[in-house]
Amino acid sequence: MNLILASQSPRRRELLGLFHIPFTVRVADVNEAMDENAAPYDEVARVSRLKAQAIDRGPEDVVVAADTIVVCQGKVLGKPKNEEEALEMLRLLSGRDHQVMTGMTVLYGEQERSVTEVTDLHFRALTEAEIRRYVASGEPMDKAGAYGIQGGAALFCQSLNGDYYNVVGLPVCRLGQLLEQVVPGWRSEE
Repeated sequence: MNLILASQSPRRRELLGLFHIPFTVRVADVNEAMDENAAPYDEVARVSRLKAQAIDRGPEDVVVAADTIVVCQGKVLGKPKNEEEALEMLRLLSGRDHQVMTGMTVLYGEQERSVTEVTDLHFRALTEAEIRRYVASGEPMDKAGAYGIQGGAALFCQSLNGDYYNVVGLPVCRLGQLLEQVVPGWRSEE
């Protein structure tokens, strides 16, 4: 069995490493645009499924794919396209509750399972200076919602209910459960 991570995210690579098993990385080239008329919960799972299905694989390969979004006041926040968009996202999140949703898909043989993990967060009210300083650091530019909870945005989060690793980009507990459901003998000692 070969494990394949269908993601270029360094955070997902690091989190998958917590399983202490070898894996390879293959980047899925898919359109990640979401249908604005569909529920974000369903769309993020659909995009993860597209990523997994786009990977060439053999019969013994297990593919893990994920996609993460932030949802605040009904608005889906992906990765900011530029600094101005990052500023707008952080202004929206300031002093508000929001959700981080990660759609995750595991493929093995004919088995395919997709789930969406949701974590609720609340950011304290941020000053304009804090927002600008954080965006100037460059950290928000490759992250959904324009922030990294494992980085400077740890100073913004007043509360978190759910899986912390989901907010980072890969809910490892749920992934372990999915792998046990989809891949026979996943935990066997060989």
